[in-house]
Amino acid sequence: MMKVGVHVSKAGGLSRALQDAIDLKCDTIQMFAGSPRSLRQSVIDEDEASAFRLGLAEEHIKPLVVHAPYLLNLASPKEATHELSTRALADEITRCRSLGADCLVFHPGNHLGSGIEAGIQRIAAAIIKACDIAELTRSDGLLLLLEMVSGAGTEVGWMFQHQRAIMDMAEDAPLGICMDTCHMFVAGHDIATREGLGGTLEQLDRILGMSRVAVVHANDSVGMLGSRLDRHADIGRGMIGEEGFRVILGNSKLRELPFVLETPKKSLEDDRRNLAAIRRLAREAVIW
Repeated sequence: MMKVGVHVSKAGGLSRALQDAIDLKCDTIQMFAGSPRSLRQSVIDEDEASAFRLGLAEEHIKPLVVHAPYLLNLASPKEATHELSTRALADEITRCRSLGADCLVFHPGNHLGSGIEAGIQRIAAAIIKACDIAELTRSDGLLLLLEMVSGAGTEVGWMFQHQRAIMDMAEDAPLGICMDTCHMFVAGHDIATREGLGGTLEQLDRILGMSRVAVVHANDSVGMLGSRLDRHADIGRGMIGEEGFRVILGNSKLRELPFVLETPKKSLEDDRRNLAAIRRLAREAVIW
């Protein structure tokens, strides 16, 4: 049985986020632990967090995935930004513990013209320091997931080799990978055909190891293959299309992973429609 869910809003409180997940019949969810557009430190109320953790367990909603704020830039050559981002990552780890999160997803960062190699070194150093500050070890059960990104501008992390280098430099950190169907498609990975996806997963397994992949962000793409345009579309209504998602959802390795939708939405009805679409396509998919 595939696990499928959406990114739920915490704006109305943790109880509202839990109720939305239940109403949508989510098997898994993603959320922000704090403000998505701020790196300010914030504390989660323990009583509220305890009720939230209990509710997730009762509804068998797992894994709980937390997405780090968009402002995080661990690759920044600007010392103040790098330091602020590092401490913000440590704060996110602390909030993840409060929520009982299984995974913390973050974009590796933008090197801002300083070069991929320098950016990778700064990302790894930031991860090591954040883990030290938060006293996070491999045995704690929280996975830090490097998201595969679109490669727009000066982004680091659109090639498997980038993620491999980060992992090698921060080898003591509990690191994994979050695949994003939109990002990978526009970065040039032809995941919408069986031949293309097979080759992509073979390369991923060779460089990173499929066991490192913990979550899939399921998003269709406004942009064409290789366009580097990071704009998500409704499932089946973008350039990946329904047939592309049947290919993705039919892959026996990927079907074992939790799929989290980050599709455009103005209301829960948009989530409901996209969840229905991905579940239908998963049923229609030919397993390979």
